[in-house]
Amino acid sequence: MYRYDEYDQALVDQRVAEFRDQTQRFLAGALSEDEFRALRLRNGLYIQRFAPMLRISIPYGLLSSRQLHMLAHIARSYDKGYGHFTTRQNIQFNWPKLEQVPDILADLASVEMHAIQTSGNCIRNITADHLAGVARDELVDPRPYCEITRQWATFHPEFNWLPRKFKIAFSSSTTDRAATLVHDIGVHIVRNEAGALGYRIFVGGGLGRMPMLAHQVRDFLPEADLLSYLEAVLRVYNRLGRRDNIHRARIKILVKELGPAKFTEAVEAEWAKIDKAAFTLDRAALERMKAHFTPHPYAASADSERDTRSYAAALAADSGFASFVRRNVRDHRVPGYKAVFVSLKAPGVAPGDISAAQLDLVAELAERYSFGEVRATHDQNLVLADVAQKDVYPLWQALKAAGLATPNIGLLTDLICCPGLDFCSLANAGSIGVAADINDRFDALDHLHDIGEIKLKMSGCMNGCGHHSVGHIGILGVDKKGEEWYQVTLGGSAENDASLGERTGPSFNRDAIADAVVRIVETYLDERRDEDETFLQCYRRVGMAPFKARLYAEEGVAA
Repeated sequence: MYRYDEYDQALVDQRVAEFRDQTQRFLAGALSEDEFRALRLRNGLYIQRFAPMLRISIPYGLLSSRQLHMLAHIARSYDKGYGHFTTRQNIQFNWPKLEQVPDILADLASVEMHAIQTSGNCIRNITADHLAGVARDELVDPRPYCEITRQWATFHPEFNWLPRKFKIAFSSSTTDRAATLVHDIGVHIVRNEAGALGYRIFVGGGLGRMPMLAHQVRDFLPEADLLSYLEAVLRVYNRLGRRDNIHRARIKILVKELGPAKFTEAVEAEWAKIDKAAFTLDRAALERMKAHFTPHPYAASADSERDTRSYAAALAADSGFASFVRRNVRDHRVPGYKAVFVSLKAPGVAPGDISAAQLDLVAELAERYSFGEVRATHDQNLVLADVAQKDVYPLWQALKAAGLATPNIGLLTDLICCPGLDFCSLANAGSIGVAADINDRFDALDHLHDIGEIKLKMSGCMNGCGHHSVGHIGILGVDKKGEEWYQVTLGGSAENDASLGERTGPSFNRDAIADAVVRIVETYLDERRDEDETFLQCYRRVGMAPFKARLYAEEGVAA
């Protein structure tokens, strides 16, 4: 993984000192609330319903065990003993005291972490495929390109006050696991017909109040031109994006209003003006960055006949382990290794939450079994990506004992969920309690396996932090005269076949929403051709009508 050099460390240390001074001046009354607001946001500090919330950056979701131990320390020392992983592959702490935030940032800086640009109208955390570097369907490891982009974006003087927040995601695999088409810029690393490496560029995706999918603006961009082209896109947006209406300020609105063709023309014209030599990624620079992401020293004997037999025997002897492997373990590009998902969606736990003790345990397990590295996923789980198959069984036993081995990755109870009204000052309705109700309805895991893959995503307001617009089943909390109601959408996807969900009809009250999900699933089970037809395939084949008929058959559940 990327390691700070002396310049990186000096930059982050300086920012900590600056924010400490700004916080002290605010607490002393020398800075007004409005003056301090912009400063705290640039350091990841929000004011939520009950306390400040600090969002910490995890570039492209990659963490060292040392960093995980520090997050555990922060949860234990400055918060209420836990943290919350988000859909940006970041982590949030919901209960820090304002006067202690500079101390938290100083602790983070000691392990090469920060909260810079995790909020505000700037380029946010760069995200990527959580299986980067280990996926079998991967062309190249996208993380060096993510890190190059992160360094370009951090403190970029021209793009530090954009019309609105800006998000960039990378994918280099045949399966898009980074939701690139719902980002402001999605970058797919590809090869052209001549075999040259480059990028397919998508612009104008985004969720929230007006969800949209990104449009392709470049079929192939040469590898060396990444930063100059990103510069051109951001310049066009910074110049033409609206600043008079926060709800129409995202680049997706600009792309829609100009039209994809005219927007692309504007970007190409801007790109032609740029001195590309100032941005070119030469081979030496690329190789220097790639050297930070070299393969781990995998054991050549990891796929030995003895280890393979032992792994197979454990699967045959322990049905619980077999269930875990079926749902939470993925093949690795290196024979004899596996990528193991750590589920943060156990029954009774808010999706994405993890305790200080669990953070420490995952760090220890990473040191023991996965070369000291952990990844955060955009659907609020963790991955130990480099586990020898002989170690999967003892790893599972340790995770199970800590409540981190729920075998539900990709299933209904592996739902994405924002903090909602329990924490967020913007929320209209609760989401954590609804997640618990849905979990209660589907707590028979064998039944979940029969149901198969369903991606349920839930947001407590129109900002869409829970990605409800692209859920196979999407739930949006709304306020009706002080009461919590929930709109339902069906048919969304954030993957290769990206689509926005369609609204079913009137919303459901708090007591009825979990049962509405049950009726949706029952309709799918009745309508599917066989157990191999997924929910999304079934919905796209039969359409909304049978789901809507079942949903609204009972009186009094919707209004």
